[in-house]
Amino acid sequence: MATVPAGRTAPHVRTGLVMVATAAVVVVLPLVMSEFRLALLSKYLVFAVVAVGLNLAWGYGGMLSLGHGVFFGLGAYCTAMHLKLAEAGTGLPDFMSWSGVESLPAIWAPFRHAWFAIPAAVIIPTAVAALLGASVFRRRVRGAYFALLTQALAAAFAILLIGQQGLTGGTNGLTNITELFGLELGNPRSTQVLFFVVAGALAVTVLVVRQVVHSRFGRLLVAVRDGEDRVRFLGYDATRVKVVAFAVSAGIAGLAGALFVPIVGIISPANVGVVPSIEMVIWVAIGGRATLLGPVVGAVVASYANTSLSEWYPGGWLYLQGALFVVAMVWAPRGLAGVVDAVRRRPRSQPAAAPTEVAVGTAA
Repeated sequence: MATVPAGRTAPHVRTGLVMVATAAVVVVLPLVMSEFRLALLSKYLVFAVVAVGLNLAWGYGGMLSLGHGVFFGLGAYCTAMHLKLAEAGTGLPDFMSWSGVESLPAIWAPFRHAWFAIPAAVIIPTAVAALLGASVFRRRVRGAYFALLTQALAAAFAILLIGQQGLTGGTNGLTNITELFGLELGNPRSTQVLFFVVAGALAVTVLVVRQVVHSRFGRLLVAVRDGEDRVRFLGYDATRVKVVAFAVSAGIAGLAGALFVPIVGIISPANVGVVPSIEMVIWVAIGGRATLLGPVVGAVVASYANTSLSEWYPGGWLYLQGALFVVAMVWAPRGLAGVVDAVRRRPRSQPAAAPTEVAVGTAA
């Protein structure tokens, strides 16, 4: 039976204490924070959901994706399309009227139904990632080539959205979203409800990823990351493992996009292109790859810094963000989680031992 060293708490007890403390904080925050700050925190937690999913692909699977904004955007646009149609009733969304569209495009018609739009926000990104992964990983595309491919995908997706004014709202995107299933957005009550929904979604996402990582599949995923060719030689299908992990990661990003829309009330190409995709990678790098809670901390800290520092240095925040990423990758490759773990594991200085008396005998 394993024993716990004196002065330390058993792992399951620590986990329980962390969960209780986190639940208490979540309950108290809406009571002490202003509506504006609570909405900001909700947005940060949405970004944390993205980071947890991306960490599954990059941190545990070694697949550096610079295009996760595509999957985030697919989920967001699916949800926004339904909400715009719900507000328009039997008519057309406002931007279509401005763009000269006379009848609802066929691609929009299924999104009138919540039973189609909400699952589609997760299923469509998952399917796109599965198709992309199956075609790419089968050809052994990995490393920097895979990263550049996903970055090109993000750029192409943003350009496509901008060019389809009548379908997507163009550069402005889908705006003026004010209602969610009968709940009027923008008032204190709806802000609190959305905060609890996002916090619950984040908790479920972390638990799901934890279960995946600690399963046999998770161990195989890490093995593929550390030695893909060796895993293939042992008879495992590394391509299938990577495709599943990448698809699950994309589905989580789609879920985050669906949550983002009612909180912010808008989705546009600026939220899904190359820059947002790189920011997602930065969140994971700052928090700590291959850790469960590191990406959550990294997303919240980086997003808060973005909001705060950009107020006094708006033109240079991107440079600061890039410098922070370089520092994290060079001097703290395991991010904040690695720094905390190193401090925790540092041996404590032991008190000097008392001198031992030695009896010196005299010769007879």
